[in-house]
Amino acid sequence: VQLVESGGGLVQPGGSLRLSCAVSGQSSSQYTIGWFRQAPGKGREFVAALFRGRNTYYADSVKGRFTISRDVAKNTVYLQMNSLKPDDTALYYCAGDSGMILSSIPSHRNYDDWGQGTQVTVSS
Repeated sequence: VQLVESGGGLVQPGGSLRLSCAVSGQSSSQYTIGWFRQAPGKGREFVAALFRGRNTYYADSVKGRFTISRDVAKNTVYLQMNSLKPDDTALYYCAGDSGMILSSIPSHRNYDDWGQGTQVTVSS
C-alpha cells in the first residue's frame, strides 16, 4: 500500500487549503484513512479520520473548520482545511489501516500505512 500526500503550502491566517491523499494498492471500502499532524518539537496529533469509508471523526481543535472526504473513483481522500490558524502549522500525514476499530482511530500507533507528509504553514 502506498499513500501520497499533496496540497500543502504557505497560507495566511483565515485562508484555506485542500490536502490530498492518493491511495494505491488498497481499494477496500473497509480501509480507514486518518490525517495526523506533527509540529516541530511536538508529538504526532490526530486531526481527522474516515472510518471504513463511511463515518468521519475530527479532533476538537479542527471541528467545524476541517472536512475529510473521499473520491472513490480516484481512490483519494481529501482534507479540506478552512479558517486556518497559525497553530495549524505542521507536517501533515495521511495514514491507513485495514483493520481499524473505532476506539483506535485517534492513535497514530494503530495505523500501518503512512505517507511521506506535506507541510502546511499558516503565517502572515
